[in-house]
Amino acid sequence: MIHHVLLRVSDLERSAAFYDALLAPLGWRRHLDPNGGVGWGIAKPCLFITEGEAAPNFGMVSFSAPGLAAVKAAWEGGVNGGGQSITPPAGGGGKGPYSAAVADPDGHQIELLVSTD
Repeated sequence: MIHHVLLRVSDLERSAAFYDALLAPLGWRRHLDPNGGVGWGIAKPCLFITEGEAAPNFGMVSFSAPGLAAVKAAWEGGVNGGGQSITPPAGGGGKGPYSAAVADPDGHQIELLVSTD
């Protein structure tokens, strides 16, 4: 089980607005970090961002969504919140995953996924 993920971003306010828009459709809310960062989660924060030198080539963070509409809404929130589309919502069709991917303002790759199996 993952305890938390920490991403360094070049502009804390810009990235916080992006993650607010991306994660709200998934039921996540913003939590403040006493160390000057921002965290998101449902009951407690598990995704944190802090300002510093961004290093976006680490891989991908994938979030489970409660349904197809949430994947689409989160992807739209991310794109409208300053991110770039990597893969628009697609797949599913009754079998397999339905997913989308977006890059945050610093290029970190974020996947949104719901399994339709």
